[in-house]
Amino acid sequence: MSSVGIGQRPQNRRQMMVKAVWTGIWLVYLSAPVSDLVHGGHSTGVVVLGWCGLVAFVGWYGALVFRTGRGETTPFVLVSLGVLAAEAALLSFTLGREWLVLFVYVSIASGAVLPLRMARWAIPAVSAVLTAIALTVPGGKAYLAGLLIPAFLGGFAMTGVRELIRTTIALREARATVAQLAANEERLRLARDLHDLLGHSLSLITLKSELAGRMLPDHPEKAAQQVADIEQVSRQALVDVREAVTGYRRPRLSGELAGAQVALTAAGVTAELPAEPDLTDVAEESESALAWALREAVTNVVRHSGARRCAVELVRRQTLDGPVLELSVEDDGSGGSGHGPGNGLTGLAERLEKVGGALEAGRVRHGFRLVARVPTQAPFEAADHPVGSGA
Repeated sequence: MSSVGIGQRPQNRRQMMVKAVWTGIWLVYLSAPVSDLVHGGHSTGVVVLGWCGLVAFVGWYGALVFRTGRGETTPFVLVSLGVLAAEAALLSFTLGREWLVLFVYVSIASGAVLPLRMARWAIPAVSAVLTAIALTVPGGKAYLAGLLIPAFLGGFAMTGVRELIRTTIALREARATVAQLAANEERLRLARDLHDLLGHSLSLITLKSELAGRMLPDHPEKAAQQVADIEQVSRQALVDVREAVTGYRRPRLSGELAGAQVALTAAGVTAELPAEPDLTDVAEESESALAWALREAVTNVVRHSGARRCAVELVRRQTLDGPVLELSVEDDGSGGSGHGPGNGLTGLAERLEKVGGALEAGRVRHGFRLVARVPTQAPFEAADHPVGSGA
């Protein structure tokens, strides 16, 4: 029996050749029956029948080895093992002790093709039949010690080799699954980044384009300034997209606060923003997550809310789970997020969860409010302490 491709069907000609070679190597132990047919002094009729029986045994054994799947219990497997055991018993009884070696192949085949729960019973059963026939056949007792151990240990060795190969195959499949999940995660990251980046930038470009169009007849100089701003926003969007594609995009809160001021002002929304925050003791991942939250919230205010006022607050709080940094964005618009969370809010919630944070978003009495919280690295001396004052 071969340890190459045990329990697997050959998929191509090369695998077929390799498996045939390795299986053929183990057939060398059939030299005892062959020698008996050549030098055993049997009559011509017995020799012919003996060769026919040996060829049939080897052919059926080969069909069993090459056609079975990984430990599958099918009628073909069970019938084949039964036929091999019957042939081994018949040839041993009729031709003598040299043919007892066939039971070693039956035991090894049982370990190689049967599920472990069945092989653990089949192998001792084959060994027991071998023992019984060896004690019956003339001179068989002398062969018993040399055949029983290979039959018993060889059968269980094949179960171990087969399980090892199955484990290897499972590990390869798991590795492929992990690689696929990693690729899916990277695609999700890229889609989330592009949504957040382009949604904000394109909204700002749209607003400034409309503003430039209204200014063009009477105030061409101001319209030209808006066009210059559009060019600047477009160039920055291109840089951001490139960084997102390469995985290096980490927005900072200070930059997003400045961008929020520009976007809200261009949309005609009165902006109330905190002063430059001190984030020296805040984890970079936490700050980046809040920066994405601010970008998404401001984009929604500009595109969907119809608000006239937007207030942004950034405070530090002490909670039972430790210190957190909280960002709130509230507007007085009549729009909102629709009937359910969109892709932006869903992606934002995923970002915050990755850094141990949380997202709350919903309608309030006079508008819409989004709150994002993230943990910080170091405890703070005072709870509920504002990072920046309103501007």
